[in-house]
Amino acid sequence: MADVSNLYLGLLGSTLAGLATGVGALPVLFIRQITPNTQGVMLGFGAGVMLAATSFSLIVPGLAAAEAATQNPFYAATAVTFGIFLGAAFLWFAHQYFPHEHFFKGREGSSVVNLKRVWLFILAIAIHNFPEGLAVGVGFGGDNISNGIALAIGIGLQNIPEGLVVALSLVAENYTRWQAIRIGFLTGLVEPLGGLVGVVMVTIAQPILPIAMGFAAGAMLFVISDEIIPESNRLGYEKAGTIGLMVGFVMMMCLDVTLG
Repeated sequence: MADVSNLYLGLLGSTLAGLATGVGALPVLFIRQITPNTQGVMLGFGAGVMLAATSFSLIVPGLAAAEAATQNPFYAATAVTFGIFLGAAFLWFAHQYFPHEHFFKGREGSSVVNLKRVWLFILAIAIHNFPEGLAVGVGFGGDNISNGIALAIGIGLQNIPEGLVVALSLVAENYTRWQAIRIGFLTGLVEPLGGLVGVVMVTIAQPILPIAMGFAAGAMLFVISDEIIPESNRLGYEKAGTIGLMVGFVMMMCLDVTLG
């Protein structure tokens, strides 16, 4: 029964976190644009939340779970490290071979598939959102439910400003405001898929929890370094992005400590 409860909680937590992207897009109905500095702060905030979640809600619990199971610190470090590189490799593969397009970096991945540009944007955001949902699912799949709650809240919080940035970028690409909002909600639905994969994977095979936590951490680290930080630093507003990152990191750290 506990496993079933974890499954439902993981699915619910990742769904709510994903829907926050669409909720964040709603102000596009009233806001026509935001300053580059504000955009930098918002992107940096998302990076900070994800970085703290990676550290305190995934890597540290993963190391603790592995060491508790084996009483071997070296094995614990090796298992989580393996997971981190596996997660990063998964995201690298997705970026290389899935056709998608970033608002600022342009088109990436395979050029074989001919898709409308809006679907390329959706695929780019989906590739970004999947590891977030995976992290929430893995968090609920372990024994510490509060860890999953902290991840769901933290990811949801960082999805709100991200949703607004995405919506405003879509409007700048001549999509209507309602189209931008619909796309925000649509891309958020990828997170429950990642959450389901994460919680089922851990529930079925509890011993792989440290590797699964490392995998989710590695995937998020890849997104932070390859996408969010470069975008927050573009056009020379690195300081704004750095301020946002520090605020997001501290907020997620406090959230994790409070709930943990």
